[in-house]
Amino acid sequence: MPAVSKGDGMRGLAVFISDIRNCKSKEAEIKRINKELANIRSKFKGDKALDGYSKKKYVCKLLFIFLLGHDIDFGHMEAVNLLSSNRYTEKQIGYLFISVLVNSNSELIRLINNAIKNDLASRNPTFMGLALHCIANVGSREMAEAFAGEIPKILVAGYVSCVKDTMDSVKQSAALCLLRLYRTSPDLVPMGDWTSRVVHLLNDQHLGVVTAATSLITTLAQKNPEEFKTSVSLAVSRLSRIVTSASTDLQDYTYYFVPAPWLSVKLLRLLQCYPPPEDPAVRGRLTECLETILNKAQEPPKSKKVQHSNAKNAVLFEAISLIIHHDSEPNLLVRACNQLGQFLQHRETNLRYLALESMCTLASSEFSHEAVKTHIETVINALKTERDVSVRQRAVDLLYAMCDRSNAQQIVAEMLSYLETADYSIREEIVLKVAILAEKYAVDYTWYVDTILNLIRIAGDYVSEEVWYRVIQIVINRDDVQGYAAKTVFEALQAPACHENLVKVGGYILGEFGNLIAGDPRSSPLIQFNLLHSKFHLCSVPTRALLLSTYIKFVNLFPEVKTTIQDVLRSDSQLKNADVELQQRAVEYLRLSTVASTDILATVLEEMPPFPERESSILAKLKKKKGPSTVTDLEEAKRERSADVNGGPEPAPASAVSTPSPSADLLGLGAAPPAPAGPPPSSGGLLVDVFSDSPSAVAPLAPGSEDNFARFVCKNNGVLFENQLLQIGLKSEFRQNLGRMFIFYGNKTSTQFLNFTPTLICSDDLQTNLSLQTKPVDPTVDGGAQVQQVVNIECVSDFTEAPVLNIQFRYGGTFQNVSVKLPITLNKFFQPTEMASQDFFQRWKQLSSPQQEVQNIFKAKHPMDTEITKAKIIGFGSALLEDVDPNPANFVGAGIIHTKTTQIGCLLRLEPNLQAQLLESVSAKRWLPPGTHRAGGARGAVG
Repeated sequence: MPAVSKGDGMRGLAVFISDIRNCKSKEAEIKRINKELANIRSKFKGDKALDGYSKKKYVCKLLFIFLLGHDIDFGHMEAVNLLSSNRYTEKQIGYLFISVLVNSNSELIRLINNAIKNDLASRNPTFMGLALHCIANVGSREMAEAFAGEIPKILVAGYVSCVKDTMDSVKQSAALCLLRLYRTSPDLVPMGDWTSRVVHLLNDQHLGVVTAATSLITTLAQKNPEEFKTSVSLAVSRLSRIVTSASTDLQDYTYYFVPAPWLSVKLLRLLQCYPPPEDPAVRGRLTECLETILNKAQEPPKSKKVQHSNAKNAVLFEAISLIIHHDSEPNLLVRACNQLGQFLQHRETNLRYLALESMCTLASSEFSHEAVKTHIETVINALKTERDVSVRQRAVDLLYAMCDRSNAQQIVAEMLSYLETADYSIREEIVLKVAILAEKYAVDYTWYVDTILNLIRIAGDYVSEEVWYRVIQIVINRDDVQGYAAKTVFEALQAPACHENLVKVGGYILGEFGNLIAGDPRSSPLIQFNLLHSKFHLCSVPTRALLLSTYIKFVNLFPEVKTTIQDVLRSDSQLKNADVELQQRAVEYLRLSTVASTDILATVLEEMPPFPERESSILAKLKKKKGPSTVTDLEEAKRERSADVNGGPEPAPASAVSTPSPSADLLGLGAAPPAPAGPPPSSGGLLVDVFSDSPSAVAPLAPGSEDNFARFVCKNNGVLFENQLLQIGLKSEFRQNLGRMFIFYGNKTSTQFLNFTPTLICSDDLQTNLSLQTKPVDPTVDGGAQVQQVVNIECVSDFTEAPVLNIQFRYGGTFQNVSVKLPITLNKFFQPTEMASQDFFQRWKQLSSPQQEVQNIFKAKHPMDTEITKAKIIGFGSALLEDVDPNPANFVGAGIIHTKTTQIGCLLRLEPNLQAQLLESVSAKRWLPPGTHRAGGARGAVG
């Protein structure tokens, strides 16, 4: 920057500021300002032309007055005139005034744009920098229209005649200016030849240019990943050089012994825009970088100052975020989990918070979930002892994320214990999570009933209607728990003080199943009635209405208390109640009990039928509670695991589909069939097609969707697709030939999606072999919100294709069209089956015809880790048979593919060659289990 000359001190400005500061009152300040404004106005309107110094001084005074909160309605033209000055200080003040006071609708905008164009074309780095700063500071759409095409040229141009250091500063400014315009007006920034050249700025020798370019490329890559795919290898190369360098190698960019921490963080964020590199060399180099970062985290600190640890940990946490994003390196995931585990007991509160938050995401990975569970005692201790409520809330989130069937009872018990002293702001969320976990992992539903009643006792005020509705629904759908539930709520109601929600649950359950405990003299019909009626006068109107319905149910269940109940219904407090709902119920129930015969009464008041299945209202309540800005349910979609490796529910009996059960509660396969998949038929003519908001053309598959599709072969839950606008998460469950898939659409922007239309597309053959039924989705998705679509699936016969999910919507006036393959593959209908060694090889030898056997040899893409291979076989759907094959290095599996028309048994053998990194033999054979018939075209599941 040019030196400021002695005459640039602007003594008049200093005197004016001093006068303002010396004013004793607001009135004195306004009087002094008005006097100065009058003087400046007279100078600007005078006949004598002002020199550049005077203009600069008076413009500075106007700027200072504006910053004091006073309106300025003149002086704009004088500021524009300063832009044409060849003196740096005068041009600087002109640009400063314009950046602060001139709006995009000003009549002077054309003159300003001309002055900026002249400075950009001047080849003077100082003037170019001022012009770029002004464009970025204003950042209006008019500025974007005028300069969005020029700035990329400056960014990638080379100026041989200029000093390199000064041009580096211009490139930095140009990159950040273009980033500002892209964020405000993305549609006005053209993509062109410069996009491939800007990527190479990652190799620039000036790290300031690399830092600015990385910020720009990261934002652009989120919208156009294919355009900037080559940046991955360059980013890995640059990151490798930074991570492996000594702090003395990058002295200008070393911050408290940490080399270029901000650039490292930006490069790691850029890499999170893409899947793991396909090139083995690049992937290996990236793995080395991440391992080096994790290794450095274990080294003793080089400085005791907090700045050193902050910079070091910033790089570490971003590296862990990248490891979690890739979700493909088990060793790195476990190491990251162990590193975060050390932070759980760190004295720094922020580190404990970040560690808990990152481990919540790690818990969703099939590779690191078990490692996260090893820290359960530390997390529970944090829940009990942590002072900061936000850290305690993250501990609750982590316990919720790491929960599975093996530890569900322990975690639920700890949450209930903490709930008694929890901060009021998070109690409702904890209640919802306890209710969800108790339902999801309830092996013994008596435990579930006890847990929910305990939940109501501890935090009844925070138990929403969704929670007690859900327990009623489950009890009604479960025959084996109805008697226990009636006995338990009867005992709970005997407490002197009961929460109203407990009265609601007790009234409903005793009204339906009180007869199951009426044989015990301690819970006779009259005692049940008197117990409920003793709570009547303490309850609100809706609860009283529910109790009146319970009373009329008692008339049907227990004729011996009919007279007692009629007396209650006949009382003035009921028949003349001020509330019309209570009065009407009392009148109608009294009349019904009086005139109806026993048969009619039994028909009208028969036991409630099982509830149809639907999405858990508690889960929906939790999503709403977490707020639209989070993607908690998408993270939840990554992991819906049980104790088994595959992460799916335990196999249920075949009757689970046809009769209400906890399995049906999870899958909802007994629900009424929704509308069939596919777009609705067009009811209009050609004009409707021409002017429709949703063009009928289906977009090609999104980049990277094939890779994501392949990952879902061995897992059921996770994020299927993500760009800067939309995130698509899946949570699916399959049993025999039926399945249900929940698709979560997350709006990552702050702008509404309009005309949001997801459509499932199947070929003719696939429609014959696979039945898909979808439920409609709200066509408007608010900014930051999520919507869910349910797909019911039935495998009619074997198939090889996968359906395509096409999503069309409008965002900011622009039509968006995205297509991804939906991971519904034949192995999803694979049910594991156990088999002894003798039976396996006897059947194996019998299946020798070419139509019954498939064999393949291929090179392993990744190191053949035994545990990972086992996990993938189980995730594929077959049972992993231990100690069956004489060669212990081989893997053996067996299972049955269920379709509507047949059941196809499959045997599997994997024979790895660890020396050559080959799977020498992958063999699969099929057979038809007893009692089934062969269907035309049936094939083995592997091949």
